[in-house]
Amino acid sequence: MGMTIKVYEVSREGAVRIVRPEAEVVPVKAVDQSSAFPACQCDKCKAKQS
Repeated sequence: MGMTIKVYEVSREGAVRIVRPEAEVVPVKAVDQSSAFPACQCDKCKAKQS
C-alpha cells in the first residue's frame, strides 16, 4: 500500500508555500539500521544508557 507525502511551510501570517509537491512513496519493510543516528553523548543521556 503506497502513501503520499507533501512538504509545505506556513508563515506566521498563514501564507502556505509548497516546499515539495505531493509524491507517492512506498514504505520500507525493514529499516536499515546503518543510517540510524548515533546515541546522544550528553551527560544526561549517557546516564540513562548506563
